[in-house]
Amino acid sequence: MQFGRYYEEFEVGAVYKHWPGKTVTEYDDHLFCLLTMNHHPLHLDANYAQESTEFKRNVVVGNYVYSLLLGMSVPDVSGKAIANLEVESLKHTRPTFHGDTIYGETEVLGKTESRSKDDRGVVHVETRGYKQDGTVVCTFRRKVMVPKRSCGEARGGEQPGRPEPQS
Repeated sequence: MQFGRYYEEFEVGAVYKHWPGKTVTEYDDHLFCLLTMNHHPLHLDANYAQESTEFKRNVVVGNYVYSLLLGMSVPDVSGKAIANLEVESLKHTRPTFHGDTIYGETEVLGKTESRSKDDRGVVHVETRGYKQDGTVVCTFRRKVMVPKRSCGEARGGEQPGRPEPQS
């Protein structure tokens, strides 16, 4: 199974539907908050959320949703990336709650060959994340530098650095 794409394989307008989705648990959300030192009670304190917010329940921290979608996109978009160059926009459009399942898709907006190195190019994409009911919860646009096929083959093909088993 291919992991990522070479520059030549991206087509402007193509949409890659990332699979599978991920159901967000309370544990996922709390662990991410604690690992990143985000102790806001909106995410961690059920009583606070019930008594003090319009949602009456904890909201999943947005950076977890973004990170989840970014990770979901790797096999389709940046699995062969040389570098992630830029995140030009990030929008959290609706809340995500514990128990919601997040799905993602990425659309290719444009691509530009590198001016300084002929073995790579930059792909401009927009990733959209949505819940089980189709509600879009997060969108972001980014630019990724990816190799051309010739560069990938020179680096070792589909699985560079993978050792062969010794008998």
